[in-house]
Amino acid sequence: MPVVPAKLRPGSSVRVIAPSRSLAIIGSDVRSEADRKLTALGLTVSFGEHTGDCDEFSSSSVQARLADLHAAFADPAVDGILTVVGGFSANQLLTGIDYSLVAARPKVVCGFSDITVLSNALYARSGLVGYSGPHYSSFGMKRHFEYTQAGFVACVMDDDPIELAPSPAWTDDRWFINQDERHLEPGSGWWVLQEGEAAGTIVGGNLCTLNLLQGTPFMPPLNDAVIFVEDDEQVKPWDFDRDLVSLLQQPAFGGVTGVVIGRFQKATGMTRDLLTQIVSSKPQLAGLPVLANVDFGHTMPMLTFPVGGAVQMRAAQGAPRLTITSH
Repeated sequence: MPVVPAKLRPGSSVRVIAPSRSLAIIGSDVRSEADRKLTALGLTVSFGEHTGDCDEFSSSSVQARLADLHAAFADPAVDGILTVVGGFSANQLLTGIDYSLVAARPKVVCGFSDITVLSNALYARSGLVGYSGPHYSSFGMKRHFEYTQAGFVACVMDDDPIELAPSPAWTDDRWFINQDERHLEPGSGWWVLQEGEAAGTIVGGNLCTLNLLQGTPFMPPLNDAVIFVEDDEQVKPWDFDRDLVSLLQQPAFGGVTGVVIGRFQKATGMTRDLLTQIVSSKPQLAGLPVLANVDFGHTMPMLTFPVGGAVQMRAAQGAPRLTITSH
């Protein structure tokens, strides 16, 4: 059974850790803004002992990262955990995690991208519901952060079911380099690629990162799952196609009830037509509802969703719906 951690509340304490890349790569202005936003939510912020360690891979040793993870779960004064940023190496931690500690001290864990392996492994091995949502560094965005923050609060600080809605505008810029010159793109809503309705447990996040769990003890169950997947600017349409095929070829994929695909960055070259071709050519997806261009991934703003939580989806032309019923 999924283990839903206690919600964060005003007065809660969050520990920032770096399971992937280091806090050392985050600018002081971004950190100051993140601290300000989190404090305004009533949250107290602390940092893992090794969060600022930084090696040639902009990360730190496996032992250091595990120590900070375990310390955050073990400390009774810590209510939730935010990851610094994504990267490439969080899967190095999976065999060393004390999953019995996680199960005994369930806490909010939030991050995205490379953190996909962590949230899905924690769910698979301990039942902990984790959250695909903003990193600590994401809170350093000075403008156009309202949708992202509202989604975070709804999922990790509030108790009610969440009726998700498309963002009216979005950005695909390196905001952390230039916070003053931002370009907003008008929202085009969610794309209904295949109609239908589904309900199930959310599994997923970044697709190529999720696929790292295939064949390991850390892959979450897919039975009665609604898969959420996205990818970043390094992935071209043909890369996404083969990564998707790899997931579809998992023996347990037959238990999946629906698929939700996040918004692609411009550099991928993905279009609605290409994505429609990719989806419609997959026999494993026949009869499944598929929504795309949903507000999660490597563009901003982003919604927060619970890995291990429950969702209802309705893929109907003109009236798509996503409702998170348990988080």
